[in-house]
Amino acid sequence: MTSTQRLPFLKGHGTENDFVIVPDPDGRLDLPATAVARICDRRAGLGGDGLLRAVRSAAHPEARAQADEAEWFMDYRNGDGSIAEMCGNGVRVFARYLLHAGLVEAGDLAIATRAGVRRVHVAKTGDVTVSMGRAELREESVVVTVDGRSWPARNVNMGNPHAVAFVDDLAHAGDLLAVPPFSPASVYPDGVNIEFVVDRGPGRVAMRVHERGSGETRSCGTGACAVAVATARRDGADPTETGTPVTYTVDVLGGSLSITELPDGTVEMTGPAEIVAEGTFTPAWTGAALA
Repeated sequence: MTSTQRLPFLKGHGTENDFVIVPDPDGRLDLPATAVARICDRRAGLGGDGLLRAVRSAAHPEARAQADEAEWFMDYRNGDGSIAEMCGNGVRVFARYLLHAGLVEAGDLAIATRAGVRRVHVAKTGDVTVSMGRAELREESVVVTVDGRSWPARNVNMGNPHAVAFVDDLAHAGDLLAVPPFSPASVYPDGVNIEFVVDRGPGRVAMRVHERGSGETRSCGTGACAVAVATARRDGADPTETGTPVTYTVDVLGGSLSITELPDGTVEMTGPAEIVAEGTFTPAWTGAALA
């Protein structure tokens, strides 16, 4: 892309976890981390918790092996430009974009991600459901500390790493501007998403989250899944043993998500996804950002 070309974009969100979407079907666009960070900057750029680059799987070296299962690859970047394996809210918004752009029809589809292929059901309007795969509960002991308070955290992997801490008050999470200290650091060598969770009644919890590479966000889809699975285990429920699905409503700052763990261990997430704007970056700004 040259400095005289206009870079198209869309803006979308899922429970107020917001993303810049950059269509690049043929995989021709080089988006270095510095450019992604500038695009996601809320004052000097368009603003977003992350960036979703839409590339045909066959055109991306990381997704070619998935091309037979999924035509489209979600190249997800955190707001600081770093690469991430997965983003649950991002998958829903990505699916909504594909439908909005006429690239898929409503119904069932598959989306390639760095964490594997995700099966999605997207209606013409309303919620999007994503099969998020199985949660991996790891045995390493983790402790999270904020302002002198410490909590044990459950180590849950949803294609990306999470530490889930149950607290008495969400205010105990602090301002979440910086990564809450956790130990031992060796458990998460590539960083971690940290969720702070309180009970809201039977089958309902609320959370705040510090997302790796983005800071506190209004929502985190994989985090909500990790929270639901960790809550189920805390409550003594394991669908893979009982054969009975378990569903939790997880309240986030930007809304609510419904998370169900099925008897085969698969976790399904249902929630809203909306495209709110589309346009182009100016050539001069694009040239500077990509320089």
